[in-house]
Amino acid sequence: MRVSELAKKTNVTAETVRHYTRLGLIRAERDPNNGYQLYDKVALQRLNFIRQASDLGFSLKQIEEIFHQSDSGDSPCPMVRDLLEKKVPETKLKIAQLQAHLVKMEDALAAWESMPNGAPDGHSICCLIEDWEEIK
Repeated sequence: MRVSELAKKTNVTAETVRHYTRLGLIRAERDPNNGYQLYDKVALQRLNFIRQASDLGFSLKQIEEIFHQSDSGDSPCPMVRDLLEKKVPETKLKIAQLQAHLVKMEDALAAWESMPNGAPDGHSICCLIEDWEEIK
């Protein structure tokens, strides 16, 4: 399969396929007749794996480590479990931080409802943001 065919089958862009190829996550053979990169079923399987692992929050570096362990004949499953066990609390923390950030944004919008838009006077950029600390 050519780049565009692999991209279509996995719902990614052709540039994504090329990027993963450059990183060595998937491999292609060169067609000697026209120089096109040709991908096999292994590349399709690996690209689908990359998408699934990315959806679970694994980085490309971690995916590379998973492939390396699998390619060397060892099961990467224990490592995958360990990585995900660490990712869950990290993700919960990020969610809590985002929720706190959202509350701050909503508070700002509520406070700004009653404030007029300031006109530039050479001393102020945007009074809504500059006065935010005083309003809280």
